[in-house]
Amino acid sequence: MVETTTEHSPAAFPKRPCRFRLSFFYGWVLVAVAFVTMAVGVNARTAFSLLFPPILDEFGWERGVTAGAFSFGFLVSAVVTPMVGRLMDLRGPRLVVEIGAVLMAAGLLLATLVHEPWQLYLTLGALVGGGVNCLAYTGQSLYLTNWFVRRRGLALSIAFSGVGLGAVVILPWLQGLIAEMGWRAACWASGLLVLAVLVPLNLLLKRRPEDLGLEPDGMAADKTVAGRHANIVDHAWAAIDWTLGRALRTPRFWWIALAYFGALFSWYAVQVHQTKYLIEIGFGAGEAAWALGLVSLVAVPGQIGLGHLSDRIGREWVWTIGNIGFVICCLALILLRDRPTALLLYAMVVAQGTLGYGLTSVMGAIPAEIFEGRHFGSIFGTVMLSAILGGAAGPWVAGALHDFSGSYIAAFWISAGCSAASAAAIWLAGPRKVRAVAGRVRPAESVEGD
Repeated sequence: MVETTTEHSPAAFPKRPCRFRLSFFYGWVLVAVAFVTMAVGVNARTAFSLLFPPILDEFGWERGVTAGAFSFGFLVSAVVTPMVGRLMDLRGPRLVVEIGAVLMAAGLLLATLVHEPWQLYLTLGALVGGGVNCLAYTGQSLYLTNWFVRRRGLALSIAFSGVGLGAVVILPWLQGLIAEMGWRAACWASGLLVLAVLVPLNLLLKRRPEDLGLEPDGMAADKTVAGRHANIVDHAWAAIDWTLGRALRTPRFWWIALAYFGALFSWYAVQVHQTKYLIEIGFGAGEAAWALGLVSLVAVPGQIGLGHLSDRIGREWVWTIGNIGFVICCLALILLRDRPTALLLYAMVVAQGTLGYGLTSVMGAIPAEIFEGRHFGSIFGTVMLSAILGGAAGPWVAGALHDFSGSYIAAFWISAGCSAASAAAIWLAGPRKVRAVAGRVRPAESVEGD
């Protein structure tokens, strides 16, 4: 041991627990900030499902054209996502998230002036869709994964569960505004909420614990080689300095891309159209809005539980459980057409929320464990292109199929198939073959020679 190295000197050892506690505390502060950001930001965009029926009623546009605004937002996100990842690598999360909040607020406020389809595409499509990409799942996953190792799944799932609790408050509030004052008032209120809450709150963000002289949860107490690499299964793979170019040349990257496309296709095909579908098959507007909010509410325990479970049994299992949830959800929606019963509606809500939304708890962890490194932002931003394209295709395909056939049934069958393919693709990507989760790490003595 080199005694002159401050980090390894005897005098430095007493400081480690303090630094570890500070890292642990600040990491969870960032999780709380992300929780609020997701609660406000994602639900401001999810509210498109509530805005969809009154916009259709007011303007009489074709359903596919109107839903296409939501899909167009995903296409804009697809263009900006690699830039978001690159900007995160260069400047950190604070700038990225603040840009997202300003874009979202601008889109929501300007939407109150909409009178033509292209204006809807620009505001609720491009500005809101591009903005939410910066501050929601993509933006949060790019830096929160740096703060946690052993509790990575749990931390991300708690942060993302803000969507569910936020939906309980925000979506019914917006539905009430729509009923009393119209959809424009709801857009105005959402824009002001984003500006007032998210812009000041996200000034707290830091890219990684090293920026504060700290270390990630799970690594601060052990500086040995064995300790740092105890969870690595494929040392040759983990030793590579992964750049975007290198990642693009691996099958694993493309299996993740396929999995994310299929999952987001199903997610948003259901989410955007379920309110209108439920109204068409006999449920009231209030019941349909309640169902949308309840999906997000029951997602909270599901996301947290599945996120914690992924730290114990592996990311592939939780990704599979989430996709099974969407398969069940789609089947329940299909059956609801002929049997619009409360039991089937509850089954759809629980499958979609408690199981399906659990996908978010591992969406950032899966590529982080395969391509972890200093260029992860660029890699993750690029792999999320596929997710965004899936999210864009889902609502548009569902709307177009309804315009063609007068029914959503074919769209729900396609969505179920996409979820099944998504589950299979993650097993082929195999994050467990690169890094083991905490619950599967070998005893320390078995890796002393690594």
